[in-house]
Amino acid sequence: MKYQRAFNFSAGPANLPESVLEKVRDELLNYKGTGMSVMEMSHRSKPYDEIHANAIANLRKLLGISDQYEVLFLQGGASLQFAMVPMNLYIQGKPVDMVHTGNWTEMPIKELKKGFEMRSVYSGEVDKFAKIPTLLDSAFSPNASYAYLCSNNTIEGTQFKVFPKTGSVPLIADMSSDFLSKPFDMNQFGMVFAGAQKNLGPAGVTVVIIRKDLVERGSDKLPTMMQYRTHAKGDSRYNTPPSFGIYVCGLVLEWILEQGGLVGIEKQNEKKAQVLYTAIDESQGFYHCPVEKNSRSLMNVVWRIKPGSPDCEKLEEAFVKEAKAVGLSELKGHRLVGGLRASIYNAHPLEGTQALAEFMRGFMKKNS
Repeated sequence: MKYQRAFNFSAGPANLPESVLEKVRDELLNYKGTGMSVMEMSHRSKPYDEIHANAIANLRKLLGISDQYEVLFLQGGASLQFAMVPMNLYIQGKPVDMVHTGNWTEMPIKELKKGFEMRSVYSGEVDKFAKIPTLLDSAFSPNASYAYLCSNNTIEGTQFKVFPKTGSVPLIADMSSDFLSKPFDMNQFGMVFAGAQKNLGPAGVTVVIIRKDLVERGSDKLPTMMQYRTHAKGDSRYNTPPSFGIYVCGLVLEWILEQGGLVGIEKQNEKKAQVLYTAIDESQGFYHCPVEKNSRSLMNVVWRIKPGSPDCEKLEEAFVKEAKAVGLSELKGHRLVGGLRASIYNAHPLEGTQALAEFMRGFMKKNS
């Protein structure tokens, strides 16, 4: 049976590969002859042990993660990590170096203001977060507890192309919206974390990759569930993990390997994004992307229609409504910035961006 599926441009939860969804469907009631669904299975059973171990092994393979790092599957999303990171990694008297590039760094900044010292390395507020800075090594303090950034900004449509080097100071990155979308050197980071619901799986799973020495930095007087060491010692199973979500993540990791790994995925993502940026740039001002070209995200393409004109918002409302009617879903921009946004994560098909670009050209012709 073939289902009619919309082209989903949601910022998250987002597309999962159709082949993964089909396998989940086929195994839903009876996983590999166990007579039960993964949802019903003990998280300490032998079949689940294999699911758990394979997911970690494939993540290590894709990123070349060394034995110096723990791979954890947690809950609470990136939002919990905004608090867990300083609780575990802050050292009294050593301010956190913060790179502020949008809403998803504003939120951890709010957590830091609740009792942790912070130093601003960069703030993009003056430019309305329209670009990613080029940061010299000297911008970071050698005395910082850690340095922090968000690799891709879903609301503002910006993305780091090159990560700063912070020397002996651990670099911490929220990679929720571009995790596994391209290769990167894990050894450059003390820790990365990502909510799964963009590129890796369903909502409810949070991946944390953290250097083992940092696992032990936090006080053992922190609440038990808020300590990284608790989850490292318990193989992410101190309490019941989001086991079904981890199972789906494992299938997505296998799918990424089948696409040629992160190198193959990056090529696909570049091609998809280029289709949309070309449609915007060739529109002679009808469409406008506010992001500097060298900072544009491959994951979240943002644009306005005739910005500054009295018809701007009216045209954008019509665009969203008419696009949805032809199966192009979730194109309204974030409520904080307005405009339009197409989120095109790993599993979004090239055909989706091609269909959207064609619609954009038709809409422009009709409304010019």
